Amino acid sequence: MLENLHSDSKAEDTLFPPKITLQIKGKLFALDSPWIMGVINSTPDSFFPGSRTATIQKEVLDKAESMISHGARILDIGGYSTRPGAAFVPEETELKRVISVITDIKARFPEILLSIDTFRSRIAKEAVAAGADLVNDISGGTMDAAMHETIGGLGVPYICMHMKGTPQTMQAQTDYDHLEKEMLYFFSEKIRSCNEAGIKDVIVDIGLGFSKTLEQNYRLIRHLSHFKILQLPLLVGLSRKSMIYKLLNLSPEEALNGSTALHMAALINGANILRVHDVKEANETIKLYKQLYT
Repeated sequence: MLENLHSDSKAEDTLFPPKITLQIKGKLFALDSPWIMGVINSTPDSFFPGSRTATIQKEVLDKAESMISHGARILDIGGYSTRPGAAFVPEETELKRVISVITDIKARFPEILLSIDTFRSRIAKEAVAAGADLVNDISGGTMDAAMHETIGGLGVPYICMHMKGTPQTMQAQTDYDHLEKEMLYFFSEKIRSCNEAGIKDVIVDIGLGFSKTLEQNYRLIRHLSHFKILQLPLLVGLSRKSMIYKLLNLSPEEALNGSTALHMAALINGANILRVHDVKEANETIKLYKQLYT
């Protein structure tokens, strides 16, 4: 059945490509070309050291300026590492890590879109008040029952990611009877909840590396177009992840080439937003993709 849906949706996309837009704080943005989301982690323990940025103002602003100059449309600010087995972070610590980063970047670069990477509704609310424009929730609302209602009240787009369990337990929850069908059911339920809460714009993230085996991650990239049936923007976050460096027997620091190769595969299969550590290289990949396919 999924195969038929896939082929039908591909034909429909070719003849009548859907126009994807996001309404963000009174402005309408068209995703008529793939966007880049740059990762800025104000954490001491994110899996890729190159993404870690202290709350020192100059360091934050220099990183933001570099990403913006190389083509980032969104900067994703996180204060809680969600790598497998990551340590628990108290709410007050997470809040302290992200709010100053958001206010500093927004004051210097008011036109850049900022996303707050959190699964806590209180952090989301205070981050949006400080200047964040989107909320990126790795749990899809499963780790905080108030999240969807909170986002609906804030009136900002919501990135809904698929994950089972928590960052501490997710790698023990990789059993599926049918991976794509179960994920589509998960998203259909979460989208319904989002709509009921008043969230107008939902972005879908398939959650590579979260409660997925290495083989499942690659299967999802191959089958990414299946999720077009949801008729929502698709975000892919694979940059420098273990699915790359473990397969190639490398470190995260050596995984840029593999990230670039898989970014092209994700674009070909329907990604609308790439969440990346290396904005310049991702932008070059998008330019090459557009030359080939548009």
